[in-house]
Amino acid sequence: MAGSEGSRRAPAAFGTFSLLPIDTLRPHEEIDPTKIDELRLTIEEESAVLEPVLVARGSWVVLNGHHRVEALRRLGARLVPAWVVDYEDEAIIVDRWPRSSVEEVPDKATILARAQAGRLYPPKTSRHTVRRRLPKRKTPLAVLF
Repeated sequence: MAGSEGSRRAPAAFGTFSLLPIDTLRPHEEIDPTKIDELRLTIEEESAVLEPVLVARGSWVVLNGHHRVEALRRLGARLVPAWVVDYEDEAIIVDRWPRSSVEEVPDKATILARAQAGRLYPPKTSRHTVRRRLPKRKTPLAVLF
């Protein structure tokens, strides 16, 4: 199913909800390992992922949710709940986190290129804001295995 959006989709005001194969997703940032165990426990306690990750359509680059993806990977999930979006849409704004170790705000093209090359930014470098509505969507953990 690599490169596809899976069979479970629901249209949204912006983006498409999909359960994506975890191995098709490409990170653009490293993770902070100290955050993974706590997040994994939260997912297990809730028996759900409370918020889908944000993924760029076509390149399958994770824009927001690197730690959720890694926590799901460590739990053995095959699928990840995601909002799949057109990354070029002007409704997606890229900024940097206030405490980021990177001085410049990364641009979308550079983020995609670095993800494709496996040259990851440090954790919490880019901050993606979506200026359109993405509904809250709790996904039961059981459907991800």
